[in-house]
Amino acid sequence: MTQTSEAAAVAQQPPKPGRGSRMRVHRAWFVAAVTFVTIIGAAAFRSVPGLLIDPLHDEFDWSRGTISAAVSVNLALYGLTAPFAAALMDRFGIRRVVAVALTVIALGSGLTVWMTAAWQLMLCWGLLVGLGSGSMALAFAATVTNRWFTERRGLVSGILTAASASGQLIFLPLLSWIVERHDWRPAAVTVALAALAVVPFVWLLLRDHPADVGQKPYGATEFVPKPAPVPGAARRAVTVLFSAARTGPFWLLAGTFAICGASTNGLIQTHFVPAAHDHDMPLTTAASLLAVIGVFDVVGTIASGWFTDRFEARRLLAVYYSLRGVSLLFLPLLLVTPSVQPPMIFFIVFYGLDWVATVPPTLALCREQYGEDSAIVFGWVLASHQVGAALVAFLGGVARDAFGSYDVVWYASGALCAVAALMALVIRRRPTAVGVEAVA
Repeated sequence: MTQTSEAAAVAQQPPKPGRGSRMRVHRAWFVAAVTFVTIIGAAAFRSVPGLLIDPLHDEFDWSRGTISAAVSVNLALYGLTAPFAAALMDRFGIRRVVAVALTVIALGSGLTVWMTAAWQLMLCWGLLVGLGSGSMALAFAATVTNRWFTERRGLVSGILTAASASGQLIFLPLLSWIVERHDWRPAAVTVALAALAVVPFVWLLLRDHPADVGQKPYGATEFVPKPAPVPGAARRAVTVLFSAARTGPFWLLAGTFAICGASTNGLIQTHFVPAAHDHDMPLTTAASLLAVIGVFDVVGTIASGWFTDRFEARRLLAVYYSLRGVSLLFLPLLLVTPSVQPPMIFFIVFYGLDWVATVPPTLALCREQYGEDSAIVFGWVLASHQVGAALVAFLGGVARDAFGSYDVVWYASGALCAVAALMALVIRRRPTAVGVEAVA
């Protein structure tokens, strides 16, 4: 037997009693911690688009619609890349895919400092950063959760989802200060350096599967051998899509998540800062409010993961979308003054708690409906999330150019959230008992 085959055989054996079995903290929690830090580093780029709309408009005289189009390309690719990235992780491993993705993000962000034409913004920020960030999307968190945990999956998915908000919390005040004091180019370089700084942590500390370190997944009763690499990543992603697309729950999940993306990444994250700036609110103040949303997003998403382990996911989604829609209908009334009043603080807290609280129950429903393919299915559902975000990111900029304000966008998004709440309630539960057939 060759050395390589001997190593592979050892990796497939259950762990033996010894030092590893006496570990007080399961290795899965260390992997989750590294994943959390990695997503924080990648989240730096997501803090920038809303800060760049006005500076790029002032420097290059590009319309807000043109700048928003580049942001929409970024958001769309962020989603469309995710299912293929999940399949690539099955083929080449998590570490390799994530390390390459972070490098591409850094390259795309760094090259923007030399751009002079709108098509270069599309190429760097739209294409490169979009592709890299798509490989760092929530499908990454779903893959880690599915491989390393059989218990506490809702909680872990909530924590990893909150990592993106934590990155926003860390970087938004810093980047807004850099943009206001030193122009937008140093902010782009900061994003590039933040993404590169995480690569060594990924390569040295992240592991693809519990079998790599001779352990069972957290909460598992039996050792799980590491599956063989799955060839044909692109073909598998498309095959899973075609299979899932023949089921009703997929379209309901995709539709609700498209509205989720439209009302968060596409709307608030892209247009809140310039909308507040329209009413003479200072850039740093508006960015700080968006960062505070990130603070409460962490709390809300982790709490949502805890709720998802205990309550029906469909009902949770209906509540989340209903509350979000109501809050958006009141936002135009709160933006009429440049000062931060108590009602605006209440909106920031309320909306922050609901920002991506939808992710843990959506992921749980994908897992319930599609089993082993759930990470890839969730990648496609996330693609719909980002397509919705891309449409509103673009249309929001067009509406601002056409009407001189964002009011119509806030109202339309609030109404869409009501539709999403109704869609969530009609998702049928899949029976889990052995021998029970799916409800027709």
